[in-house]
Amino acid sequence: MAVKKKELPYMNREISWLSFNERVLQEAADKTTPLIERLKFLGIFSNNRDEFYRVRVATVRRLAKLGKKALTVYGEDPKELLTRLQRRVIEQQNKFEAVYQELLTELAASNVFLINEKQLTLTQQTYIKEYFVEEIISTLFPVMIDDTKPFPFLKDKASYLYLKLEAIDHKQKNKYAVIEIPSSKSRFVVLPKQGNKHYIMMLDDVIRFNTNQIFEVFGYKTVGAYNIKLTRDAELDMDNDVSKSMIEKISKSVKARKQGLPVRFVYDAAMPNDMLRYIMKKLSMAKKDNAIPGGRYHNFKDFINFPNLGDKNLVYNNPHALQHKFLINNTQTTLKAIKTKDILLHYPYHTYNHIINLLREASIDPKVESIKITLYRVADASKIATSLINAVKNGKKVTVLVELQARFDEENNIYWANKLQEEGAKVIYGVPGLKVHSKLFVITARENGKEVYYAHIGTGNFNEKTARIYTDFSLLTANKNIAEELNKVFEFYENNFKVYPFKHLVVAPFYMRKTFLDLIQAEINTAKKKKPAAITLKMNSLVDKEMIDKLYEASKAGVNITLIIRGACSLVTELEGWSDNIKAYSIVDKFLEHTRVFIFNNNGDEKIYISSADWMSRNLDSRSEVAVPIYDEDIRRQLKDIINIQLSGNTKVRILDKKQENSYKKAKPGEKKVRVQDEIYNYLLSDTTKYLSTNKSQKIILN
Repeated sequence: MAVKKKELPYMNREISWLSFNERVLQEAADKTTPLIERLKFLGIFSNNRDEFYRVRVATVRRLAKLGKKALTVYGEDPKELLTRLQRRVIEQQNKFEAVYQELLTELAASNVFLINEKQLTLTQQTYIKEYFVEEIISTLFPVMIDDTKPFPFLKDKASYLYLKLEAIDHKQKNKYAVIEIPSSKSRFVVLPKQGNKHYIMMLDDVIRFNTNQIFEVFGYKTVGAYNIKLTRDAELDMDNDVSKSMIEKISKSVKARKQGLPVRFVYDAAMPNDMLRYIMKKLSMAKKDNAIPGGRYHNFKDFINFPNLGDKNLVYNNPHALQHKFLINNTQTTLKAIKTKDILLHYPYHTYNHIINLLREASIDPKVESIKITLYRVADASKIATSLINAVKNGKKVTVLVELQARFDEENNIYWANKLQEEGAKVIYGVPGLKVHSKLFVITARENGKEVYYAHIGTGNFNEKTARIYTDFSLLTANKNIAEELNKVFEFYENNFKVYPFKHLVVAPFYMRKTFLDLIQAEINTAKKKKPAAITLKMNSLVDKEMIDKLYEASKAGVNITLIIRGACSLVTELEGWSDNIKAYSIVDKFLEHTRVFIFNNNGDEKIYISSADWMSRNLDSRSEVAVPIYDEDIRRQLKDIINIQLSGNTKVRILDKKQENSYKKAKPGEKKVRVQDEIYNYLLSDTTKYLSTNKSQKIILN
């Protein structure tokens, strides 16, 4: 990447994000990954790309409408960027199709056959016809397309069959029709097994095979059926009507989102040109408007739920989640354990039941007076929310900040906000002008006449479902300094006009940017004195230009900087004079890396933080985020050990270079292969084993 003298070297965020999604596609192509897991990675890749179009591409398209003003706002020409993005997406789509075809071949070698409507035996045809009549036809609502009527509305995220119908008696005109593929049914229809062979058919093809059953009674037969999909702008447009509550505004916006403008049209590349021209005209879209030729099937996100019918080796065989070494002893409550010593939970290696049990215990414990918590994304059937409701029933004062603007979780959050309020909890609907992204709770108990606080600061959501697949940290502490400052954060949520100073917590949007800039500057000052200076940062995204500029400045001064960035990284490595002392890696594996850890050498007196925040402008300037310093020496050691394991990884680790090539970091000759996520589990298991060896009455308990 050539850099002109007056230009600062930044990788475009959207281009960098596509590079991240290519790392997901690499997992689908990786033959060391179990076969069905590879199909699931295709599903993850597809789901990621859908969201990318609904949010990021939609934003760039909006900017493109600003004309020349966009250059000032965005820093580059959005129209030119849209062209680059479409070119990259089509390249990835071609790789995607090649990987998919390869997987079909490998599935067949494992006696799992994904067949279409043209490959059915007579027995299978009979089965599919009966299945269609009994299970599917009642869920289908075909729409015949008539030139005298508007084209039917295509829903966001839905997949459709677009059909060409030919009149049987030739007296009627040929027509087109669309059928929405029902999401209420499994996308995969398992056919009767034949010997040791398993057969699966896509629901799309079940419908294709039976369309004549639908249209023959109207005098038409199907001569072509092709999959299409429309992606719509998912941005929420909030009105400023002060007479409306936040819930009313969000509910209205979510409904409006479903009517968002099209940002991408995906179609089967085998579709005849006349059909394509007709539908593009009806959609008022030109080919340049993010029309992407694809394969026979869309909505590959459904492959995340691909059935496992074959050998157990076709899927990951992950070990059971561990119980934390300090929480195995059932003779004391979780609160007592936290009061004795700070506890760091690391999901999904540790069971999330510890958090659920803690809130359940707090909801019952007579000494507990109140619980305050932030909810950003919760599970559909949330045990967290149920524990809070139980606390209200037990007379506890419960305050819940529900962030209604958590993208794509708005409706679920509205449900739980209403439910909690109905049960008697005090519900705060976010903070005006800020999205509350922090992962906090404070439990207040009265013990021996005094108030005692128990605090949680985490990197991930209070969601027992995602905790099984996202790597996150939860710090549980009774440290008075931290807990009292956490109470100040909640006071701000309740009284937005009052902003407190903080000595321990690093809080956005008020202090986080400045605090981290100051910490980087301290490393620069140390390096200039020819003393060891180092920064290690792990996060999901690094795109904020001011933070990147400061890291470049630190690199120039001689600070050794190591980055572990899962997603978008706008900092460019390997640029002489800019990033000579910066190394960057990305880990994409069976669990989604979601932890944020910041380590500053600080002249030998290391400062270590975990946080809910990435280094993006939105996190630092327009969200409420909290980073907590780690004071407990054992936890500091453990965090450093975990980061060192990640840096020692040579399997599933990619090097982030200036060309965005996603090259794997490989084991050197004679070097042990280190798969980071397996190694971390073994590390935590070993740590627990060593601890319990001194307490022989206890046993290692797996969840």
